Amino acid sequence: MAHLKVPVTSRDHVQGSESAEVTLVEYGDFECPHCGRAYGVVKQVQVHFGDRLRFVYRHFPLREIHPQAEAAAETSEFAAARHRFWEMHDLLFENQQALGLPLMAESAEALGLSAAELREALAGGQYASKVQADFLGGVRSGVNGTPTFFIDGERHEGSYELAGLVSAIELRVSRVGIRRT
Repeated sequence: MAHLKVPVTSRDHVQGSESAEVTLVEYGDFECPHCGRAYGVVKQVQVHFGDRLRFVYRHFPLREIHPQAEAAAETSEFAAARHRFWEMHDLLFENQQALGLPLMAESAEALGLSAAELREALAGGQYASKVQADFLGGVRSGVNGTPTFFIDGERHEGSYELAGLVSAIELRVSRVGIRRT
């Protein structure tokens, strides 16, 4: 079984408490249709587990087959630098079928961010290093497609459908609970 080689740090995009019972890490691509489906599933998983779950999103743009993935990831990092990562993350996935510079600029403006500054940041590759760092961490961890999930550092090999993820997380929580007693 593959393991997460890069631990979760303050550089990551995290929803949930560090003291949550379980951490779910996703390596994703904003243009990937499978990631688009997984986006809704992760939202449901978060509701199901509430504060028992910490969710981490990392970039793994499949540039060869998704030409907008890199720019979308950098757009989310542009938003992150302005404390709006999760809002941009959601907008990009919810409008995935229209992914491109016009949507990214429109999304920036919808969040009160400057579309002109976004275009400048993308043209200069201002956030490319963060996206590349996530990607390389994924490669080190054995990621070769998207979405790829890790549950408490162990690669999830099953389905990313709701039942599959919930079952795997519940199994992990029960194992941790057994070790704690």
